[in-house]
Amino acid sequence: MEYEKMLTKGALKSIMNNENIKDPIMQVLGVRKITAAGANERYRLLISDGYNLNSFAMLATQLNGMVSSGEINEFSILQIKRHIISNLTDRSKGSKQVMILIDLAVIVSGDLVGSKIGDPKPIIDNSGQVVENGTSASVDSTPQSNALPTPHSVHSSVIDNGLQRDIDVSNIHPINSLSPYQNKWTIRARVVNKASIRTWNNQRGEGKLFSMDLLDESGEIRATAFNSECDKFFDMVEVNKVYFITRGAIKTANKKFSNLNNDYELTLSSETQIFPCHDFDDSKMPALKFNFVQLSQVKDVDVDGIIDVIGVCQTAGELIKLISKTTRKELKKRDVTIVDQSLSSMTITLWDTQAEDFDGSLQPIIAIKGSRIREFMGSKSLSLLGSTVMQINPDIEEAHRLRGWYDSLPSNVEFNSISTRSDAIANSQFLTIKGAQLAQLGSGDKADYYSMYSYLIFVKSESALYKACPKPDCQKKVIDRNDGTYRCEKCNDETENFKYRLMLLAQLSDSTGNQWVTMFQETAENLLGTTSAELGRLLEESKEEYSDVFQRQMFKLFEIRARAKMETYNNETRLKVSLVNIKTIDYKVASTKLIADIKRLSGISTSVM
Repeated sequence: MEYEKMLTKGALKSIMNNENIKDPIMQVLGVRKITAAGANERYRLLISDGYNLNSFAMLATQLNGMVSSGEINEFSILQIKRHIISNLTDRSKGSKQVMILIDLAVIVSGDLVGSKIGDPKPIIDNSGQVVENGTSASVDSTPQSNALPTPHSVHSSVIDNGLQRDIDVSNIHPINSLSPYQNKWTIRARVVNKASIRTWNNQRGEGKLFSMDLLDESGEIRATAFNSECDKFFDMVEVNKVYFITRGAIKTANKKFSNLNNDYELTLSSETQIFPCHDFDDSKMPALKFNFVQLSQVKDVDVDGIIDVIGVCQTAGELIKLISKTTRKELKKRDVTIVDQSLSSMTITLWDTQAEDFDGSLQPIIAIKGSRIREFMGSKSLSLLGSTVMQINPDIEEAHRLRGWYDSLPSNVEFNSISTRSDAIANSQFLTIKGAQLAQLGSGDKADYYSMYSYLIFVKSESALYKACPKPDCQKKVIDRNDGTYRCEKCNDETENFKYRLMLLAQLSDSTGNQWVTMFQETAENLLGTTSAELGRLLEESKEEYSDVFQRQMFKLFEIRARAKMETYNNETRLKVSLVNIKTIDYKVASTKLIADIKRLSGISTSVM
């Protein structure tokens, strides 16, 4: 049979004994989907070389599409171009060898082959026993890769914690071959980015961490160090230097915080070792990789997505100082507007040191890796994270091309702003209560904002105040224990104090209908003209004066900025309208607007004759 001659007979036993077999050809006898806890789905294959079987062959996740598309199916014949052998430890069954297929090509479809080739048997070890997973008992558990030449020892003389040692890094693995199924590996990679140390303090305790992005010829991966490993490695590691890194936990990457092109990320452990790579020409190691997205395409990317962009600094705003509502710490920010060849512009928000140090006077090229998309009132902008890399005038082809394009632009060119603040646009969209309901505002995936003129006709004053946690970074309602103490479930703490906060439930009315709305702390204080603390005092001392504060605002006409969004609570979905701002009406401005609207709707020219 012609197909039988294609298989590399006897290759499986040799491969599982760590012998180097170049591009072996095998047959797939079965495909099974498996899902590990917290991991992406993977596929386990039963493969045959015509003589032997191996039931523990795993596809690398980047090849999953070959199964789902039907390209890899039962009886298909494959050429394995790249693989590694990894030792997988199971507490109940001991250790076993797993063959991970990293790169392969389908030579003949299983539909054409139609049947099993030959009569393959499990591998028999030297003692005559069947090796269930196809692994000979004499197999060394050290991972091997047929993508690399025969492993050679590299000795690097380094100093670690004052101890001189020779490091044997004979098994260097490409980054894109790392998977949770390996526990012995060494990579040689360049540190292309190192984030600053971040700390946390919550109910689970406190700690610190830093992350770094590693890059080699095959790909990239993010590594994170916590607590003691953070202390150990932060000062040791330098950006743009090349290191040997061995041991650590490999797990599924959280794509919410990373846009690196890797399904996995690395957590440094107490067993992790990092050594400078002195005897290596680091010019052979690639530098930072970008996956640039044109600014015109950002509007189609989901909010909180992480992307790379490049653009020319068109303008840079002033440095602004503000206080965080949660931590009460002072923050510094600067908004920078960039443009690119798509004739689009976008705002980037820089924070703290980057905001202070940035100089946009010469309109530099800005390349950003790993910025997060934010949205506010319909406008999108980019915000830099702790792990974001920002380069000014980088020496890359895209930057040189962008510089030449921008310098040749005429002075009157106009850009389409992705980050246009929608205040002006939305404020001009004045609706009636009925009009907002007919437009089904708030029924989409995102909140809708609109403005209106309405009368305040009712406020539930008896439930307007609640007792909240006194901590500056907490707003949760506390539980009165009726013994002079109050408990905050969020902070898991008890205190003798509390602070009053406002949450008003009110009804608005205009000529078209009524609408229930919610007002929170700042908006409610702006309406009532007093603070929640003062209202709390009146509630305790004089109920009549407390009620008068609310009554004084009844049946007045207000200019209102509203936010509408469908929300689900207890499996019931309702439209929730909350007020972003409420202020007394400026009749001169309102009249001018109404006159302009009348002229526009009636077709009367607004030009002066």
